[in-house]
Amino acid sequence: MDMMSMVSSILSMQQGNLQGQIATRVTKQNLDAEKFAVQTLLGTPSTANLGPGVGGNLNAVA
Repeated sequence: MDMMSMVSSILSMQQGNLQGQIATRVTKQNLDAEKFAVQTLLGTPSTANLGPGVGGNLNAVA
């Protein structure tokens, strides 16, 4: 293998690694955005229409 072929292959491997890192970062950002959208749509459950004591913390001591 001559010197230019080795340099070319090394540069190609570095380019592929960079593309993989970018794809991973973009995928994570998309997943985070989807998670935020779902949490916004679902929200936290409202306890406004529940009776007193319903939906609160349960303190069960045996």
